[in-house]
Amino acid sequence: MTELQEPQGGAPDRRLTVFLVDDHAMFRAGVRAELGAHVEVVGEASSVAEAVSRIAAIEPDVVLLDVHMPDGGGRAVLDAMRRSHPHVRFLALSVSDAAEDVIGLIRAGARGYVTKTISPDELAAAIRRVADGDAVFSPRLAGFVLDAFASRPDVPVADPELDQLTNREREVLRLLARGYAYKEIAKELFISIKTVETHVSNVLRKLQMSNRYELSRWAADRRLV
Repeated sequence: MTELQEPQGGAPDRRLTVFLVDDHAMFRAGVRAELGAHVEVVGEASSVAEAVSRIAAIEPDVVLLDVHMPDGGGRAVLDAMRRSHPHVRFLALSVSDAAEDVIGLIRAGARGYVTKTISPDELAAAIRRVADGDAVFSPRLAGFVLDAFASRPDVPVADPELDQLTNREREVLRLLARGYAYKEIAKELFISIKTVETHVSNVLRKLQMSNRYELSRWAADRRLV
């Protein structure tokens, strides 16, 4: 893509600095390898606390931010950083394409949201656009944002019931509503079946429901599936 090429006959543009936040080491290694030709990856973190500390110290141009992590995820990083370091731009990079994840991260201050199916060249271009101040979404995800902020202003983005749930509980709920068995959820999220059962019990208790079928209907009504 032309915007990623260095100019001919002169000094190259300063390479953008990028910081990776994701709790999966193999994924971070893959992103670092793929982006190496386009940007300078200056650091990485696997937890919210580590991310906040290292981003504040390094002050990269763009932070690639995972949405769901065990200790609070991308939203917690944004909440901690947006006032103290408003010049650092954040691009969410997630497996999730759920509307509430997209909207929640944008409301918290992310400049864009792309899914992990994006190609390396497309991701590099998205990083440059975010660094330049643009907002970046795939067409499907942009539709969620438009629905929330423009065409349906009467529908509040905040959902008191949903806000009770942790990020991990939301992930489990979404997969459960899609018809995944506990074993399949455990494999998808790299957790034990016992942990899945605990999350489901917590969700049922918080939402005051008695079975997974009620949860599935509830999730479908909120377009979480």
